[in-house]
Amino acid sequence: MNSIRKLMSVSALSLSMAALAGCSQAQAPQTVSIPNILQVENLEQNVITVQSTETVKVVPDMAEIRFAVSTQEKDAKTCQEKNNEDLTRVIQFLTDFGIAKESIQTSRYGLNPIYDWSAGQTITGYEMETSLTVSDVTIEQTGTLITACVDAGINNINHISYLSSQYDSCYQEALAKAIDSAREKAQALAEAGGCTLGAIVHVEEYSDMQAARYEGYAKTTAMASGAEVEDMAVEPGQVSVEARISVDFSIQ
Repeated sequence: MNSIRKLMSVSALSLSMAALAGCSQAQAPQTVSIPNILQVENLEQNVITVQSTETVKVVPDMAEIRFAVSTQEKDAKTCQEKNNEDLTRVIQFLTDFGIAKESIQTSRYGLNPIYDWSAGQTITGYEMETSLTVSDVTIEQTGTLITACVDAGINNINHISYLSSQYDSCYQEALAKAIDSAREKAQALAEAGGCTLGAIVHVEEYSDMQAARYEGYAKTTAMASGAEVEDMAVEPGQVSVEARISVDFSIQ
């Protein structure tokens, strides 16, 4: 009997030790690899950012003129035909004047009814207007062209833009001035903050819209009579060429 009890005790003890060993394996923590060197990078740049705008003025030597030929008739078909005749005569006048065909562009057509609102929105006729953009006109030609255009059938001048063939060189000059101005601003900021100004690390240029690239002044004129045209004078003034930039300077 005692032998049986001893055998049962040994078996129970073996089972307990096996259970403890299983628990120890289940709860054993996973090994984590820790690097010997931990590197921390600071990506922040020590810079001063300034913006600068500089302008260079130049006397224009070219012009772009937007004419309009306006026609009124009782019916739409007659109005369109008459406007086309006037337009053909105007284009012939411009080429005879010395304007190249490549510099003459038909830019807009418009045919609209004319209403008599006092009679309950009654259509009394039609009006058609065709716009012409004439470019590459020299300043010397501009005054004479405006004076002579009325007899050719042009009854509106919508816009005159004064241009400069020296735009590119003037723009580069303005950019150089803008860089110098930006450096002066950055130097003042660095000294005020107790820093030493370093080299340029980034430059961003803000380009102008091409549509306004050469424009200086604009005049809108309605042509009413030959006498008024003869009294007109062309005063182009100066064209402003502007450069705008943003510059980052390193500091220590």
